Amino acid sequence: MTDPTRGSNEQALNEEFARFSVDGQRLYGLVHRPTGDAPAQGWPSVVILHGFTGNRGGDHRLLPLLSRFLAARGVASLRFDFRGSGESHGDFSEMTVSREVQDTQAAFEYLRRQTGIDPERVMLLGFSMGGLVAALSAPLVRPHRLALWAPALPELWLPFLRGGVLPATVTDYGGWPLGREFLQEMTRLRPLEAAAAWQGEARIFHGDADQTCPPEFGVRYALALRCEAVAIPGAGHTFDSLEHVDMLYRETARFLTGG
Repeated sequence: MTDPTRGSNEQALNEEFARFSVDGQRLYGLVHRPTGDAPAQGWPSVVILHGFTGNRGGDHRLLPLLSRFLAARGVASLRFDFRGSGESHGDFSEMTVSREVQDTQAAFEYLRRQTGIDPERVMLLGFSMGGLVAALSAPLVRPHRLALWAPALPELWLPFLRGGVLPATVTDYGGWPLGREFLQEMTRLRPLEAAAAWQGEARIFHGDADQTCPPEFGVRYALALRCEAVAIPGAGHTFDSLEHVDMLYRETARFLTGG
């Protein structure tokens, strides 16, 4: 799998920085558009959500290269850092899934207003915890299509609640200040119910060797969404081989473009 822009003049890339605000805190991202003139109705597009402790770059440039791969196939995108992550404002200790749902709503409205974007064909893609956020956001933002990569479920964080007791304040998670409210909220989240209520067109993409979010999670989302689950043979949680990424990109682009 190669970068679709390799060998081309980088000035030909149609990319620009994005910034928008939620509750007075600024979020930063990047909008990617296909080159050339937009269709009369505008380009289809997708908002891309990163995972827990991640950022808009993703593991091994997984998300920037996805955006360029999609732009070469006529799909625009917005990648952004949630509040408290990457370069966006806010502190990670304040991060909760509900706040990330708010960020997703703001990102959707931002992308819908951009020049050359078809506001009726804005889609949503979430990776890992971003998949959980995407499932909860879908009934609110009504994406044209929904793609989930290795989506997480709340039970992934339940081991933090030792004996069912919440930590008193902030948990030091490998240098990340994980807030008490984040863990408290996890016990109340119902992403599968939100997914089932949405009733739109969706697809799940999951590595069958994922040891972080087991493939069973993807199956449960697929059942809730009544959609197909695409297994990436041999892939772990971050799809960490060129062969896995190639299949993931091709299958994702096929779904988002209606192929």
